[in-house]
Amino acid sequence: MKVSVDYARCEGHGLCAEQAPGVFSLDDDAGLTHHFEGAEIPDEHRTASRAAVNSCPVAALRALP
Repeated sequence: MKVSVDYARCEGHGLCAEQAPGVFSLDDDAGLTHHFEGAEIPDEHRTASRAAVNSCPVAALRALP
């Protein structure tokens, strides 16, 4: 599983970082960092990553098979 981020759509709410702190974080300016950008999400982070995708209020995250 991979997760894509539409950075133009992201508003920096931080719900993804709350749901999956090992995968996403926000910097001091509410800029999103995706720690596995373009890579497979490790098994131990998949459930949290799916929760992060589902929690995004602006649909900036998308799970890819």
